Amino acid sequence: MRALCLNSARPIEDQPLVPVELPTPVPGPGELRLRVEACGLCRTDLHIIEGDLPLPTLPIVPGHQIVGVVDRVGEGVTRFQVGDRLGAPWLYSTCGRCAFCRSDQENLCDAARFTGYHVNGGYAECVVVQEAFAYPLPSGISTVHTAPLLCAGVIGFRALRLSEIKSGKRLGLYGFGGSAHIAIQVAVHWGCEVLVFTRSEAHRTLARQLGAHWAGRVEDDPPGPLDSAVIFAPVGRLVLEALRVLRKGGTIAIAGITMSPIPEFDYALLYQERTVRSVANSTRQDVYDLLRLAVEIPIRTEVRAFPLEEANRALQLLKESRLSGAAVLTV
Repeated sequence: MRALCLNSARPIEDQPLVPVELPTPVPGPGELRLRVEACGLCRTDLHIIEGDLPLPTLPIVPGHQIVGVVDRVGEGVTRFQVGDRLGAPWLYSTCGRCAFCRSDQENLCDAARFTGYHVNGGYAECVVVQEAFAYPLPSGISTVHTAPLLCAGVIGFRALRLSEIKSGKRLGLYGFGGSAHIAIQVAVHWGCEVLVFTRSEAHRTLARQLGAHWAGRVEDDPPGPLDSAVIFAPVGRLVLEALRVLRKGGTIAIAGITMSPIPEFDYALLYQERTVRSVANSTRQDVYDLLRLAVEIPIRTEVRAFPLEEANRALQLLKESRLSGAAVLTV
C-alpha cells in the first residue's frame, strides 16, 4: 500500500515525509482495517514530524483524523462489518484498568497509545484500528468535512467544556485554525458571546462569518472582560494576554499538546481565583458527543483538500498559518 513515512524528525521545510510502499496490514483479534478515504491534518502531526514531542517509535506513518470504509475485520469483531464508514481519532487504545480509565478519565491513561504516534496512522491507503476505538460517522456530512471533527473538533469541544463556559457568558478564542473554527460553532450554538483573537485578517473575517461577536488582534482590548478563554495557538505568551482580560473567577483552557514557554508574570494576573488548565487528549465519550452535536447544529467545517502526496506542502502551509479552517488529505 502507498503511505507517507517519517524516518527521522526534521523541519517540515525539509520534506521529511517520504512516499513508501508498505505491506497492507492485517487486522488481528478485535481489530478492523479501514480503506482510508481522507485524513485530516493536525498541528499535533507537525509537532510529531518536527520532533517537538518525543517519538516512541520510528519509522512512523502519521495521521489521526481518519475517515475510511471497513474492508476487513479481525476475529471477534461484532460491532462493525465490511462496508461500514468509520472514523478513527488520536486515542488508539487504553489499558481499561487503571484509576483513570475507571473514573471516566481514560484520556489520562498512563498506558494510552495514540494513532499516528505509537502505531501507524492515516497518511496511507489502509490503517488498522481497534474496534472499541472506532466510531460510526454521520451520513449527512461528506468524507472530507468529517475528518476534521475527529481531533480538531473533539479537542476544541473538550476545551470548551474544561473552560467552564456557560450560555450567555463571554468566551475568548486565541488562534483561529482548524480547531477554533469548529469550536466557535459549538459555542455560538450554546448561546455564548464569542470573541476571537488572531493575527490573521482572513481568520478574523472567517470568525465573524461563523458568529464571532468581535474579532481582533491579541494586543487589542476586547469589548469587555472574558468569562472563559481557550488558547489554541501554541504560544506561551498568550496565557498572559488572556489573563489580562479574564474576569475574576474565570478559566483559561490550553488546548495544545505542547506550547512554547509561558513567560514569568506577576501573581496579580492570576489572583482572584482565576484558573489556568491544560487539555489532554480526549475520551471516547467526547467523540460520540461531538459527532451527535455536529449533526444537531449542524457544524460546517471549512476544508482545503490536498492529495496524499502533498502532505509536506500542506503541513508547511499549516505551520505558516496560511490555511483558513482545516486541511485534509484525500487518499
